[in-house]
Amino acid sequence: MEPYQAIFKRKEVKYLLTEAQLFALRPALEAHMEPDDFAHSSIYNLYYDTPDFRLIRRSLEKPAYKEKLRIRCYGVPKAGDKVFVELKKKYKGVVYKRRIEMTLAQTRDFFAGKEVPHDNPQIENELKYFLKFYEGIAPAMYLSYDRLAYCGTEDPSLRLTFDTHILYREEQKELDKGIWGKELLPAGMRVMEIKIPNAMPLWLSAILDELEIYPASFSKYGTAYLNEFSEKIHK
Repeated sequence: MEPYQAIFKRKEVKYLLTEAQLFALRPALEAHMEPDDFAHSSIYNLYYDTPDFRLIRRSLEKPAYKEKLRIRCYGVPKAGDKVFVELKKKYKGVVYKRRIEMTLAQTRDFFAGKEVPHDNPQIENELKYFLKFYEGIAPAMYLSYDRLAYCGTEDPSLRLTFDTHILYREEQKELDKGIWGKELLPAGMRVMEIKIPNAMPLWLSAILDELEIYPASFSKYGTAYLNEFSEKIHK
């Protein structure tokens, strides 16, 4: 198995698309992009936050710098299955991501303050500092979705993803409790995300303008948090 990528630095731009917009966009994508090595995947995330939801509340204020912590896996994991612990930071539109691989059982030990053998001490130390700084941090929200991913044929570093069937829940905040929750988006909508190391290709910028597809300030965790918060206020 090829080693996983532990460090990312790139721009990530999000869009909310309808079925009609996707239908119009698809021919242009097929002319310049192709399905990547993991074209179809189901992604499961567990977001961590403080008891007062400090991380997501700050993120929703749109500061120049923000950060998130999550566990991510591809498929419902068992105790011995590999997952990724990811620290995601964003500064002035540029995303910096650090991640290390552990088993699901090891993540529980790690978040409980126990030592877990690992070959990337720098990222592990960053995570330990993060956990110490945000006192009381714990699982806050489960999020899962199905993803279709493309990469550029001229520039493989260009990636474009479509996320559908986005589910979230505050109950049973564990990755091994199955795939269920509330739908985050209206039927037919999906989140498109363009991931680029530098500037967006001219062909892609032109087709987005032509189809009137514009960036959207959208966070899956943030939207789920606001949905739950709004429901609790109005009860």
